[in-house]
Amino acid sequence: MLKVGIISFAHMHGFSYANALKKCKNASLVSIWDNDKQRGTDIANTFNTSLYTDLDEMLKTDLDAVIVCSENANHKEHVVKAAHYKKHILCEKPIATEINDAMEMIEACNQNNVILQIAFPVRFAPAIQEIQKLVNQSEIGNILAVNTTNHGQMPGGWFVDPKLSGGGCATDHIVHIVDTLRWILKDEVKSVYAEFDTRFYDIVVEDCGQVILEFASGIVVTIDPSWSRPKTFPIWGDVTLEFFGDQGTFHVDAFKEHTLLFNDRDNKLEHLVWSDDMDEGLIKDFLQCVTDSRPPFITGEDGLRTLEVVKAAYQSNQEKRPITLIHN
Repeated sequence: MLKVGIISFAHMHGFSYANALKKCKNASLVSIWDNDKQRGTDIANTFNTSLYTDLDEMLKTDLDAVIVCSENANHKEHVVKAAHYKKHILCEKPIATEINDAMEMIEACNQNNVILQIAFPVRFAPAIQEIQKLVNQSEIGNILAVNTTNHGQMPGGWFVDPKLSGGGCATDHIVHIVDTLRWILKDEVKSVYAEFDTRFYDIVVEDCGQVILEFASGIVVTIDPSWSRPKTFPIWGDVTLEFFGDQGTFHVDAFKEHTLLFNDRDNKLEHLVWSDDMDEGLIKDFLQCVTDSRPPFITGEDGLRTLEVVKAAYQSNQEKRPITLIHN
């Protein structure tokens, strides 16, 4: 039985990962650490697990692995510390807020011979996995272009504090699309052009924009990463991809399989996805990596590549020109 700890529940995905762990027969959530004492106490009670207020004390225990769900800017500190304690790590996306931090995280994990997997659960959505197979079987011929969206509701809190988040919707959402396309297309981003703005909310970070990518193969991709879904939207957002090939097109909606619930109790309409839970798929894959001592499906380098695109997008927005990527 693998012993797993969660470092911070600042990111809401921590709750989903904890619930996924509860369903696993080969692992258990034995401890958590949170710098918010009240939040930590409530979560420890909810999941019937131990709460630590000293992270070093938790990492000194016989944990096999940890899941890092702290604020984006704190990922580096927590990943590097966990690596020094020889714990395998699943880190929430984005890997970090700065490229140098991401590189240090990867190096720390390599030096300590521990797994670093980045949380890109979209790869585990059934519709995305099916389209990956079809694209690689050339069902619509050579891919020429892809239109994508990753809309969401504005999360508020530390997500709109650039010191903790690293940015707004661009930081939050571009990485999911870039990772998914890198995996499906087996290609790297060559250049980035982006324009961002703040139009939906009175916040200091961007809440909308458009991104145009050119991959090394010549494929052109557009991304709308906006926090444009209203509070009344029946789900947090969407992930859609439309592939244009020289022999046809594919349209993919990662959350198309759903049931509408007219919830009179809470006075809202809910969009209940009934396909396989991609967060559960992510957790199961990470645990299997630890058990089998195999390389992770989504590596630290994958996280670094997506962060490079995000940073190039911000540079493009500031300088009003395309940015060419030179991979380290």
